[in-house]
Amino acid sequence: APRFADHWILGCDQVAAIDGRIFGKPGNAEGAIEQLRALSGRTVQFITAMALIRNDRVLRGADITTARFRALGDEEIRRYIAAEPAFDCAGSFKSEGLGITLFDEITSRDPTALIGLPLIALSKLLREAGYALP
Repeated sequence: APRFADHWILGCDQVAAIDGRIFGKPGNAEGAIEQLRALSGRTVQFITAMALIRNDRVLRGADITTARFRALGDEEIRRYIAAEPAFDCAGSFKSEGLGITLFDEITSRDPTALIGLPLIALSKLLREAGYALP
């Protein structure tokens, strides 16, 4: 049987940051409304970090995506939350869905990072861990 030590473990999470304030996952509609109001019309950094761990070896990677939200009215925010409740997402949206309509601009080295797992950075870590990709 395989042992724990024979496998890599991947952990990844994301936060939104603006003016020194950190936004995690809102958890519910009220939290999402509060987040989207605070982010409306603002430029926000989304920091996505990951680690591959095996025994005492830790490989780390991160990506920062900059996104500029449109100015959002309360009705737009409520309509979005009703259509696509993203309560488990930092920033309260899903850019791969209707959430893309909330932005004026998104700048990133890795377009998958904003979705929550930066695959370019992950590929680099996996190569560093010894995997041949593709």
